Amino acid sequence: MKKILVLFGGNSYEHYISCLSAKTILENIDKKKYDITTVGISKDNTWYIYNDTLETLIKDWTKGNINKIDNIIEFLKSFDKVFPIIHGNPLENGNLQGLFNLFDIKYVGTDLLGSIISYDKDLTKIICEKNNIPQVPYITITDNKPLKKIDINYPVIIKPAKCGSSIGINIANNIKEVNKHIKEAFKYDNKVIIEKFIKSRELECAVLFDKKLKVSTVGEIKSVNTFYDYNAKYISNSELIIPAKISKELEKQIQDLSLKIFNILELKYLSRIDFLYDYNNEKLYFNEVNTMPGFTSISMYPLLFKEKGISIQELITKLIEN
Repeated sequence: MKKILVLFGGNSYEHYISCLSAKTILENIDKKKYDITTVGISKDNTWYIYNDTLETLIKDWTKGNINKIDNIIEFLKSFDKVFPIIHGNPLENGNLQGLFNLFDIKYVGTDLLGSIISYDKDLTKIICEKNNIPQVPYITITDNKPLKKIDINYPVIIKPAKCGSSIGINIANNIKEVNKHIKEAFKYDNKVIIEKFIKSRELECAVLFDKKLKVSTVGEIKSVNTFYDYNAKYISNSELIIPAKISKELEKQIQDLSLKIFNILELKYLSRIDFLYDYNNEKLYFNEVNTMPGFTSISMYPLLFKEKGISIQELITKLIEN
Protein backbone atom coordinates (compact mmCIF):
# COMPACT_ATOMS: atom_id res chain seq x y z
CA MET A 1 0.00 0.00 0.00
CA LYS A 2 1.48 3.34 -1.05
CA LYS A 3 2.01 5.98 1.59
CA ILE A 4 0.45 9.26 0.44
CA LEU A 5 0.78 12.62 2.13
CA VAL A 6 -2.03 15.13 1.56
CA LEU A 7 -0.57 18.58 2.23
CA PHE A 8 -2.71 21.69 2.71
CA GLY A 9 -2.73 25.21 4.17
CA GLY A 10 0.18 27.62 3.93
CA ASN A 11 0.74 31.32 4.51
CA SER A 12 -1.53 32.48 1.69
CA TYR A 13 -4.68 34.50 1.13
CA GLU A 14 -6.04 31.21 -0.25
CA HIS A 15 -5.41 29.22 2.93
CA TYR A 16 -9.10 28.52 3.50
CA ILE A 17 -9.64 27.41 -0.12
CA SER A 18 -6.78 24.94 0.36
CA CYS A 19 -8.59 23.55 3.41
CA LEU A 20 -11.77 23.12 1.37
CA SER A 21 -9.83 21.37 -1.41
CA ALA A 22 -8.10 19.06 1.10
CA LYS A 23 -11.48 18.11 2.55
CA THR A 24 -12.71 17.03 -0.89
CA ILE A 25 -9.51 15.06 -1.56
CA LEU A 26 -9.75 13.26 1.80
CA GLU A 27 -13.43 12.49 1.30
CA ASN A 28 -12.79 10.90 -2.08
CA ILE A 29 -9.30 9.38 -2.08
CA ASP A 30 -9.22 5.57 -2.32
CA LYS A 31 -8.51 4.56 1.28
CA LYS A 32 -8.32 0.88 0.33
CA LYS A 33 -5.46 1.64 -2.01
CA TYR A 34 -3.52 4.28 -0.08
CA ASP A 35 -2.21 4.77 3.44
CA ILE A 36 -3.02 8.47 3.91
CA THR A 37 -1.44 11.01 6.23
CA THR A 38 -2.70 14.58 6.35
CA VAL A 39 -0.40 17.52 7.06
CA GLY A 40 -1.35 21.16 7.45
CA ILE A 41 0.92 24.19 7.18
CA SER A 42 -0.23 26.98 9.48
CA LYS A 43 -0.20 30.65 8.52
CA ASP A 44 3.07 31.04 10.43
CA ASN A 45 4.54 28.22 8.28
CA THR A 46 4.65 25.58 10.99
CA TRP A 47 3.99 22.03 9.76
CA TYR A 48 1.63 19.73 11.69
CA ILE A 49 0.27 16.22 11.29
CA TYR A 50 -3.51 16.63 11.28
CA ASN A 51 -5.51 13.92 13.08
CA ASP A 52 -8.98 15.40 13.42
CA THR A 53 -12.33 15.51 11.66
CA LEU A 54 -13.04 16.99 8.25
CA GLU A 55 -15.45 19.43 9.91
CA THR A 56 -12.68 20.81 12.11
CA LEU A 57 -10.40 20.98 9.06
CA ILE A 58 -12.56 23.66 7.43
CA LYS A 59 -13.29 25.57 10.65
CA ASP A 60 -10.00 26.15 12.46
CA TRP A 61 -7.82 23.08 12.02
CA THR A 62 -5.00 24.51 14.15
CA LYS A 63 -7.24 24.11 17.20
CA GLY A 64 -7.83 20.45 16.42
CA ASN A 65 -5.78 17.34 17.14
CA ILE A 66 -2.39 18.19 15.62
CA ASN A 67 1.24 17.23 16.20
CA LYS A 68 4.15 19.43 15.20
CA ILE A 69 6.67 18.00 12.74
CA ASP A 70 10.23 18.74 13.78
CA ASN A 71 12.29 17.27 10.93
CA ILE A 72 10.16 18.14 7.90
CA ILE A 73 12.52 16.78 5.23
CA GLU A 74 12.99 13.37 6.84
CA PHE A 75 9.24 13.20 7.41
CA LEU A 76 8.50 13.98 3.73
CA LYS A 77 11.00 11.37 2.55
CA SER A 78 9.00 8.62 4.26
CA PHE A 79 6.15 8.93 1.73
CA ASP A 80 5.79 7.51 -1.75
CA LYS A 81 4.16 10.69 -3.01
CA VAL A 82 2.97 14.07 -1.74
CA PHE A 83 -0.30 15.58 -2.97
CA PRO A 84 0.21 19.31 -2.23
CA ILE A 85 -3.31 20.70 -2.55
CA ILE A 86 -2.04 24.20 -1.81
CA HIS A 87 -3.15 27.36 -3.57
CA GLY A 88 -1.40 30.71 -3.84
CA ASN A 89 1.81 32.27 -2.58
CA PRO A 90 4.23 31.25 -1.26
CA LEU A 91 3.84 27.54 -2.05
CA GLU A 92 2.16 27.24 -5.48
CA ASN A 93 4.72 29.48 -7.16
CA GLY A 94 7.65 27.07 -7.30
CA ASN A 95 8.97 27.33 -3.75
CA LEU A 96 7.43 24.06 -2.62
CA GLN A 97 8.30 22.31 -5.87
CA GLY A 98 11.92 23.41 -5.50
CA LEU A 99 12.01 21.95 -1.99
CA PHE A 100 10.64 18.64 -3.23
CA ASN A 101 13.10 18.54 -6.14
CA LEU A 102 16.06 19.28 -3.90
CA PHE A 103 15.38 16.24 -1.74
CA ASP A 104 14.03 13.94 -4.48
CA ILE A 105 10.51 13.85 -3.05
CA LYS A 106 7.85 12.75 -5.54
CA TYR A 107 4.78 14.95 -5.79
CA VAL A 108 1.60 15.60 -7.75
CA GLY A 109 1.56 18.65 -9.97
CA THR A 110 3.65 20.79 -12.26
CA ASP A 111 7.37 20.96 -11.54
CA LEU A 112 9.53 23.95 -10.64
CA LEU A 113 9.79 25.78 -13.95
CA GLY A 114 6.16 25.39 -14.97
CA SER A 115 5.00 26.51 -11.52
CA ILE A 116 7.14 29.65 -11.57
CA ILE A 117 6.10 30.68 -15.06
CA SER A 118 2.40 29.93 -14.69
CA TYR A 119 1.97 31.58 -11.31
CA ASP A 120 3.32 34.85 -12.71
CA LYS A 121 0.61 36.08 -15.09
CA ASP A 122 3.08 38.50 -16.68
CA LEU A 123 5.56 35.75 -17.57
CA THR A 124 2.69 33.58 -18.78
CA LYS A 125 1.46 36.36 -21.05
CA ILE A 126 4.92 37.01 -22.49
CA ILE A 127 5.45 33.35 -23.40
CA CYS A 128 1.95 32.93 -24.79
CA GLU A 129 2.33 36.13 -26.81
CA LYS A 130 5.54 34.76 -28.38
CA ASN A 131 3.60 31.64 -29.35
CA ASN A 132 0.70 33.53 -30.97
CA ILE A 133 -1.86 32.71 -28.28
CA PRO A 134 -4.61 35.38 -28.52
CA GLN A 135 -4.83 37.68 -25.47
CA VAL A 136 -6.54 40.97 -24.67
CA PRO A 137 -4.37 44.14 -24.71
CA TYR A 138 -2.45 44.60 -21.44
CA ILE A 139 0.38 46.40 -19.70
CA THR A 140 2.45 45.44 -16.67
CA ILE A 141 3.62 47.90 -14.01
CA THR A 142 6.15 47.42 -11.22
CA ASP A 143 6.08 50.85 -9.56
CA ASN A 144 3.36 51.58 -7.06
CA LYS A 145 2.98 55.17 -8.24
CA PRO A 146 -0.04 57.04 -9.64
CA LEU A 147 -0.37 56.95 -13.42
CA LYS A 148 -1.32 59.95 -15.54
CA LYS A 149 -2.77 57.87 -18.36
CA ILE A 150 -2.86 54.38 -19.84
CA ASP A 151 -2.82 53.32 -23.48
CA ILE A 152 -5.74 50.92 -23.17
CA ASN A 153 -9.35 51.90 -23.73
CA TYR A 154 -11.63 51.79 -20.69
CA PRO A 155 -12.91 49.84 -18.92
CA VAL A 156 -9.83 47.95 -17.74
CA ILE A 157 -9.32 45.20 -15.22
CA ILE A 158 -6.51 45.48 -12.67
CA LYS A 159 -5.00 42.46 -10.97
CA PRO A 160 -1.89 41.36 -9.06
CA ALA A 161 0.44 39.43 -11.37
CA LYS A 162 0.99 36.68 -8.82
CA CYS A 163 -2.16 35.92 -6.87
CA GLY A 164 -5.06 33.52 -7.24
CA SER A 165 -8.73 33.06 -6.38
CA SER A 166 -9.47 36.43 -8.00
CA ILE A 167 -8.08 38.28 -5.00
CA GLY A 168 -7.16 41.96 -5.40
CA ILE A 169 -8.92 42.29 -8.77
CA ASN A 170 -11.00 45.33 -9.71
CA ILE A 171 -12.46 47.11 -12.75
CA ALA A 172 -11.62 50.75 -13.50
CA ASN A 173 -13.46 53.19 -15.79
CA ASN A 174 -11.13 56.19 -15.49
CA ILE A 175 -7.62 57.07 -14.38
CA LYS A 176 -8.75 57.95 -10.85
CA GLU A 177 -10.18 54.47 -10.40
CA VAL A 178 -7.08 52.96 -12.02
CA ASN A 179 -4.82 54.54 -9.41
CA LYS A 180 -7.12 53.53 -6.58
CA HIS A 181 -7.19 49.89 -7.69
CA ILE A 182 -3.46 49.78 -8.46
CA LYS A 183 -2.83 50.63 -4.82
CA GLU A 184 -5.13 47.77 -3.80
CA ALA A 185 -3.47 45.28 -6.15
CA PHE A 186 0.01 46.16 -4.88
CA LYS A 187 -1.06 44.94 -1.43
CA TYR A 188 -0.88 41.41 -2.83
CA ASP A 189 2.09 41.53 -5.19
CA ASN A 190 4.99 43.71 -6.41
CA LYS A 191 3.82 43.53 -10.01
CA VAL A 192 0.41 44.53 -11.36
CA ILE A 193 -1.32 43.86 -14.67
CA ILE A 194 -3.77 46.24 -16.33
CA GLU A 195 -5.71 44.73 -19.21
CA LYS A 196 -8.67 45.57 -21.39
CA PHE A 197 -11.96 44.45 -19.83
CA ILE A 198 -14.31 42.96 -22.37
CA LYS A 199 -17.86 41.71 -22.06
CA SER A 200 -17.29 38.02 -22.43
CA ARG A 201 -18.25 34.51 -21.51
CA GLU A 202 -15.84 32.81 -19.11
CA LEU A 203 -14.96 29.37 -20.47
CA GLU A 204 -12.66 26.82 -18.84
CA CYS A 205 -10.99 23.61 -19.93
CA ALA A 206 -9.10 21.02 -17.86
CA VAL A 207 -6.02 19.03 -18.85
CA LEU A 208 -4.90 15.75 -17.27
CA PHE A 209 -1.85 13.62 -17.95
CA ASP A 210 -2.98 9.99 -17.87
CA LYS A 211 -0.27 8.14 -19.81
CA LYS A 212 -1.02 10.73 -22.47
CA LEU A 213 -2.58 14.19 -22.32
CA LYS A 214 -6.36 14.22 -21.93
CA VAL A 215 -8.51 17.28 -22.36
CA SER A 216 -11.88 17.77 -20.71
CA THR A 217 -15.11 19.10 -22.05
CA VAL A 218 -15.46 22.90 -21.83
CA GLY A 219 -17.39 24.50 -18.98
CA GLU A 220 -18.78 28.00 -18.52
CA ILE A 221 -19.02 30.19 -15.45
CA LYS A 222 -21.91 32.61 -15.21
CA SER A 223 -20.78 34.98 -12.50
CA VAL A 224 -23.27 36.73 -10.24
CA ASN A 225 -20.91 39.72 -10.28
CA THR A 226 -19.46 41.78 -13.13
CA PHE A 227 -16.54 39.35 -13.25
CA TYR A 228 -15.63 36.13 -11.45
CA ASP A 229 -14.13 37.61 -8.28
CA TYR A 230 -13.55 35.92 -4.90
CA ASN A 231 -17.10 36.58 -3.73
CA ALA A 232 -18.56 35.15 -6.94
CA LYS A 233 -16.35 32.06 -6.68
CA TYR A 234 -16.80 31.05 -3.09
CA ILE A 235 -19.62 33.01 -1.44
CA SER A 236 -22.38 33.88 -3.90
CA ASN A 237 -24.08 31.38 -6.16
CA SER A 238 -22.37 31.73 -9.52
CA GLU A 239 -23.59 29.19 -12.04
CA LEU A 240 -21.38 26.49 -13.52
CA ILE A 241 -22.59 25.18 -16.88
CA ILE A 242 -21.06 21.85 -17.87
CA PRO A 243 -20.82 21.34 -20.76
CA ALA A 244 -20.84 24.93 -21.97
CA LYS A 245 -23.44 25.71 -24.60
CA ILE A 246 -21.04 26.56 -27.39
CA SER A 247 -20.45 25.40 -30.95
CA LYS A 248 -18.37 22.31 -31.66
CA GLU A 249 -15.93 24.54 -33.51
CA LEU A 250 -15.39 26.81 -30.49
CA GLU A 251 -15.08 23.81 -28.18
CA LYS A 252 -12.41 22.30 -30.43
CA GLN A 253 -10.56 25.62 -30.60
CA ILE A 254 -10.52 25.86 -26.79
CA GLN A 255 -9.38 22.26 -26.37
CA ASP A 256 -6.60 22.63 -28.95
CA LEU A 257 -5.39 25.89 -27.39
CA SER A 258 -5.49 24.31 -23.92
CA LEU A 259 -3.17 21.51 -25.02
CA LYS A 260 -0.87 23.99 -26.80
CA ILE A 261 -0.66 26.23 -23.71
CA PHE A 262 -0.08 23.20 -21.46
CA ASN A 263 2.90 22.20 -23.60
CA ILE A 264 4.51 25.61 -24.18
CA LEU A 265 4.38 26.41 -20.45
CA GLU A 266 5.94 22.97 -19.72
CA LEU A 267 3.14 21.94 -17.37
CA LYS A 268 2.84 18.51 -15.78
CA TYR A 269 0.05 16.25 -14.50
CA LEU A 270 -2.83 18.73 -14.41
CA SER A 271 -3.99 22.25 -15.11
CA ARG A 272 -7.08 24.32 -15.77
CA ILE A 273 -6.91 26.75 -18.66
CA ASP A 274 -9.27 29.75 -18.60
CA PHE A 275 -10.53 31.70 -21.62
CA LEU A 276 -12.63 34.76 -22.37
CA TYR A 277 -15.02 34.63 -25.32
CA ASP A 278 -15.95 38.02 -26.73
CA TYR A 279 -19.40 37.06 -28.00
CA ASN A 280 -20.02 40.43 -29.67
CA ASN A 281 -17.01 40.03 -31.95
CA GLU A 282 -16.76 36.22 -31.80
CA LYS A 283 -13.17 36.29 -30.59
CA LEU A 284 -11.53 33.92 -28.12
CA TYR A 285 -8.80 35.07 -25.72
CA PHE A 286 -6.58 33.14 -23.33
CA ASN A 287 -7.02 34.45 -19.79
CA GLU A 288 -4.88 32.46 -17.35
CA VAL A 289 -3.73 29.01 -16.25
CA ASN A 290 -3.99 27.31 -12.86
CA THR A 291 -1.43 24.60 -12.15
CA MET A 292 -3.10 23.34 -8.97
CA PRO A 293 -6.83 23.93 -9.52
CA GLY A 294 -9.26 23.92 -6.64
CA PHE A 295 -10.80 20.62 -5.57
CA THR A 296 -13.69 22.10 -3.61
CA SER A 297 -17.23 20.79 -4.10
CA ILE A 298 -17.84 23.59 -6.65
CA SER A 299 -14.47 23.54 -8.41
CA MET A 300 -14.45 23.30 -12.19
CA TYR A 301 -11.50 20.94 -12.60
CA PRO A 302 -12.99 17.77 -11.08
CA LEU A 303 -16.47 18.62 -12.39
CA LEU A 304 -15.20 18.94 -15.98
CA PHE A 305 -13.68 15.47 -15.88
CA LYS A 306 -16.72 14.05 -14.12
CA GLU A 307 -18.64 15.10 -17.24
CA LYS A 308 -16.16 12.98 -19.23
CA GLY A 309 -16.94 9.95 -17.06
CA ILE A 310 -13.97 10.19 -14.67
CA SER A 311 -15.14 10.18 -11.04
CA ILE A 312 -13.29 12.34 -8.53
CA GLN A 313 -11.89 9.22 -6.83
CA GLU A 314 -10.61 7.94 -10.17
CA LEU A 315 -9.20 11.40 -10.96
CA ILE A 316 -7.29 11.52 -7.68
CA THR A 317 -5.91 8.01 -8.31
CA LYS A 318 -4.75 8.97 -11.80
CA LEU A 319 -2.99 12.06 -10.44
CA ILE A 320 -1.18 9.96 -7.82
CA GLU A 321 -0.26 7.08 -10.13
CA ASN A 322 0.96 9.02 -13.19
